[in-house]
Amino acid sequence: MDLTTTYMGLELKNPIIIGASPLTSTIESIVELEKNGAAAVVLHSIFEEQINHEMHEMDHFLFHGSEDYAEALGYFPEVTLSNLESEHYIEEIVKLKKAISIPIIASLNGVSRGGWIKYATKLQEAGVDALELNITYIPTDCDLSSLEVEAIYIDALKAVKEVVTIPVSIKMNAVFSSPANMAKRLSNAGADALVLFDRAVNVDIDLENLNATHAISKTDSKDMSESLRWSAILYKKVDSSLCISTGVRDYKDVLKAMMSGADAVSMVGAVMDNSPKHIKKTLKKLKKWMREKEYNSIKQMQGSISLAHTSNPAAYERANYMRVLTDYSY
Repeated sequence: MDLTTTYMGLELKNPIIIGASPLTSTIESIVELEKNGAAAVVLHSIFEEQINHEMHEMDHFLFHGSEDYAEALGYFPEVTLSNLESEHYIEEIVKLKKAISIPIIASLNGVSRGGWIKYATKLQEAGVDALELNITYIPTDCDLSSLEVEAIYIDALKAVKEVVTIPVSIKMNAVFSSPANMAKRLSNAGADALVLFDRAVNVDIDLENLNATHAISKTDSKDMSESLRWSAILYKKVDSSLCISTGVRDYKDVLKAMMSGADAVSMVGAVMDNSPKHIKKTLKKLKKWMREKEYNSIKQMQGSISLAHTSNPAAYERANYMRVLTDYSY
């Protein structure tokens, strides 16, 4: 049974990548992930604010703890952050390269063309196999046009691509006015992969303390909907690899992602809830399903139910919207 896939030029033994999270914050944890079948790991996110702080004030970057990464419960860095010297962080990557054989993807989280981008070069020199660029920008300026917002993403991607030769993926979100066009522009700007999608931070109001709060809630398989839709739409229409990163919980979700046209999936929440052994169980069930359905490889099914190949293309388009509503009943 051939589970291999190619993701932004990296040969993976299976489609399951473990996304940036506390799971990928220590060498010991990452070794355990590989032992249980993870095909690649995305290291915890490094924030623009942290790196720029090192460059301009303390000559070290501030490392976010397990509750302060982009995909976890907290989101933006607090005023007090735990310290970890950047050189030590680089040394940890070097040690990690010796400890595991699967690809290592570093995650850079930033917006501007600031000096933090040069840190990408250090990460490449340390031996990471690729970079994941996580641009999280909330356009609160009413005078800022959609074209200007999109330019922020394109410019940051180009700036990173100018300083590294390793593959670079970029996390997209689904709120662009034309996600398909934006995906094409990012691909043309050099994105080796598009990660669908960056998770939104939930905003709420605390009625007891009378202030705004933010957090990221757990996802389930239903949250894959938009990622599946756009993976299916973009399959073979962009040169970039595709990765589905939201709501991947079990082997069925992996299968759906592959059939929609994705090259890989990013799994975090399910592994955090069930331990790294969940990866091994997922792969076992994946192989069993493939044997029963007479699939010999992952590549055999990739894109088989994309917009280009499905017998029901309306399922991915608004043409099906009215029928869904009229057929709906309590």
